[in-house]
Amino acid sequence: MEEHFRRANESRVTISELMLPSHQNFSGKIHGGYILMLMDQIAFASASRYSGTYCVTASVDTVDFLNPIEVGELVTMKASVNYVGNSSMIVGIRVTSENIQTGVVKHCNSSYFTMVAKDASGKTVQVPAIELNTPTEIRRFCNALKRLSLKKERTLHEETFDHTSSEALDELKGHRVKLHLKH
Repeated sequence: MEEHFRRANESRVTISELMLPSHQNFSGKIHGGYILMLMDQIAFASASRYSGTYCVTASVDTVDFLNPIEVGELVTMKASVNYVGNSSMIVGIRVTSENIQTGVVKHCNSSYFTMVAKDASGKTVQVPAIELNTPTEIRRFCNALKRLSLKKERTLHEETFDHTSSEALDELKGHRVKLHLKH
């Protein structure tokens, strides 16, 4: 059977939303949870556009809030599928905010959502293979491979590492921790 491909750029989605007072947290900045909700929505839109199916969020890889977002700023999110597996896709998201009076734009965060394609009965389905057409798309795919490899290494380390070994306990001595182990 011949492999079906879709171009990475067919997954691109951009949304912009004006940040309102109802979106702020207790310190007057835009609530991070609200931004995460918008990021999840755009990841869904990008993955569903690419796969042609319903998609669910499987994981979110590192969300670093680099700059706060103010009430009255215009937030823009750009997303695209950077990597595909069999039924999963990694969607890269970049979040910026713009002060619409001054035109100053800030990079607020970047993140990677792993989305999984599902059929109407909730079973995972295969997604099209990805066609990369630009150096940027190739870089994004290669970076996704690197992140996946590091994630597998970290998981393996956590499964095999003896956290109660003398080496592990010695490592804790340089940190602000008091051990009180009951035997």
